[in-house]
Amino acid sequence: CTHNQEVPVRDSSHTMALTSSSLSPKGIVVTVPVLVLSVAAALIFLFFLSSSLFSCSCPAAVGTVAALGGGEVKGVNSGGGEGSGRFGERISLTAEDIEWVKAQIEVNGLHMQQNVLRKGINPRTRSQQLQDLTDFKGISHYEGDESKNHTALPCPGELLVEEHHSNYGEPWAGGRDVFEFLAESVHLAPDSRVLEIGCGTLRVGLHFIRYLNPEHYHCLERDELSLMAAYRYELPSQGLLQKRPLIVRGEDMDFSKFGSGVVYDLIYASAVFLHMPDKLVWVGLERLVRKLKPYEGRIFVSHNIKFCSRLGGDECTKRLNNLGLEYLGKYTHDSLLFNHYEIWFGFRRFKA
Repeated sequence: CTHNQEVPVRDSSHTMALTSSSLSPKGIVVTVPVLVLSVAAALIFLFFLSSSLFSCSCPAAVGTVAALGGGEVKGVNSGGGEGSGRFGERISLTAEDIEWVKAQIEVNGLHMQQNVLRKGINPRTRSQQLQDLTDFKGISHYEGDESKNHTALPCPGELLVEEHHSNYGEPWAGGRDVFEFLAESVHLAPDSRVLEIGCGTLRVGLHFIRYLNPEHYHCLERDELSLMAAYRYELPSQGLLQKRPLIVRGEDMDFSKFGSGVVYDLIYASAVFLHMPDKLVWVGLERLVRKLKPYEGRIFVSHNIKFCSRLGGDECTKRLNNLGLEYLGKYTHDSLLFNHYEIWFGFRRFKA
């Protein structure tokens, strides 16, 4: 611009006005206070916009988990077909996870070697470790009168060497698979409530306890050794004592110790009902149905439901209906990593 405009001063308000043709070609007068307020408003808008972008918590999409013979078992989907929990935590593995593991093995040039004792300070088998614990009264380095165990609650040697991990007919790692299948089947959330019938040494239960809010995992278990392994070794070694799971010793399907007001989102029994008399299973189902959340809650039973099939299809359906239960179908779950396969049978409470 080759010409200049005079900037007048208004005596009445002592306000300066910019009337340059380059800034106001049509002669529009813009006062300084208005300009300042406009800039301030723009800055405030940008501040809130950037804050909302960084604090956005986007909901996970919903997907399905394939199930043979039972339609579909819906699960929460996060990134690759997996459930998500607090802070977007995924429950199951994705194809990308598997590829990542393969890549790490390849880049490090790893090959599976024969499982033999490695060189070290004192390589020992489990049986040798247990013998050492017995002979030397633990791993204390105290001598004489000080050789007594200084631990507040000494853990039995059998548990320290994890012999109880071999008490199952399947690998210990299979417990993770069971958790993933069941958790996704019921859209598990941290505030869900879960009851396991026969949790053993917490092969599956550990994963539920870690995921759920404190006191939201309950279990009925009859075996004393399993309970000792759960309380004396598994919960402390996994850092889960603060979760305060309610694991009680009991049998004959007596759930009175869990209280009368609790309602569960998931009740499951893994390889338990097949060891019980059919009559006791039906007694248990009659008691459990009142503790299951109507419509959305699920009961899952693994391996078989001979307690039902032995009655015949029509009679079984009739007895289930009388209890307010509906059979949903047969489901299968395959592990991506652990060569683990299981069959599950699902039920729901169809009336409140």
